[in-house]
Amino acid sequence: MEDRKIRIAITHGDTNGVGYEVILKTFADPMMFELCTPIIYGSPRVAAYHSKTLGIDTPFTIISNAEEANENRLNLLTVIEEEVKVDLGEPTSESGEAAKKAIDRALADYKTGLVDVLVTAPVSKNSINGFNGHTDYIEKALDNGEKGMTILTNEDLRVALVTNNVAIKDVAESITKQKILEKARIFHQALRRDMRISSPRIAVLALNPRCGEDGVLGDEEQTIIKPAIDELSEQGIQIFGPYAADDFFGRCAYFRFDGVLAMYHDQGQTPFKAVAYENGVRYSAGLELIRTAPAHGANFAVAGKNQTDEQSLRNAIYTAIDVWRNRQDFDEPLQNPLPKLYHERRDDSEKVRFHKKVEGKGNGE
Repeated sequence: MEDRKIRIAITHGDTNGVGYEVILKTFADPMMFELCTPIIYGSPRVAAYHSKTLGIDTPFTIISNAEEANENRLNLLTVIEEEVKVDLGEPTSESGEAAKKAIDRALADYKTGLVDVLVTAPVSKNSINGFNGHTDYIEKALDNGEKGMTILTNEDLRVALVTNNVAIKDVAESITKQKILEKARIFHQALRRDMRISSPRIAVLALNPRCGEDGVLGDEEQTIIKPAIDELSEQGIQIFGPYAADDFFGRCAYFRFDGVLAMYHDQGQTPFKAVAYENGVRYSAGLELIRTAPAHGANFAVAGKNQTDEQSLRNAIYTAIDVWRNRQDFDEPLQNPLPKLYHERRDDSEKVRFHKKVEGKGNGE
């Protein structure tokens, strides 16, 4: 790989939200350019509007393609030439389309190797037709058979979801043994490869209150969740549960585990945001493309008021860089494995030939 800083594609998110605010605040610190080469996918006009409205004078260089990126500047790649109406605090079809164009261009550049990782500023799902979250959108756009899942992470807590963006009335029927197995394996591999936890311990939450109380409040724990945990344990994964969510988080039991697998959106996201709203990160695991995002949303209620802390976006950038480096370290020993001296223990002929060679060397050959 060529000797250059990691190139981070950063999409501007919903243009009526806080995307530009947290981007401009983050890169007001020149130390950020020592870590990476940032490329903002967006609109120079919209960026200038937000800069003036917020009173944040962070300079940026306008480029037309990623190859022009300057390592020591905030590069803004023009995705949208035309005028975009900005209605701060109001998600619109126009602001959603502007967000989608930035994502599509960043993904196109990733496919051709012009950028290394992707960080996405928040969007409103309602403003983009058929959009069910970045992880789902990226999975479909790459279309290479990989299955993604969202992990919410900070220094103390990592939460993954078996189901995501599913109505509460549909959650129970969406929980299957196969889905738990699939998500747990993706989670386990992400903890090992992307976060370099050599032997991760995963806690699994119950679906029903008080773990169903032996079937009185539901039997999914006995018929679906526990069998999945047992199968994963037999495969060597350190996975435990199911645990009642209220008691688990109430006792801060997550400190004893490297990851928590929740059954549905609010079960995992609510406690996570309670402890990590200002510094949490969303990470799309299971995909070869490394994608992170701040844990907070587009924050339309305070858009344009200079009230959103940029730390979550900073941490998203740090996480993307860490994962990129962790994968290099994890994969490197696997690139040139040592050749096997013999194929199987029962292959006595290979063993004999090997022993003869060793004995021959001992005799001065």
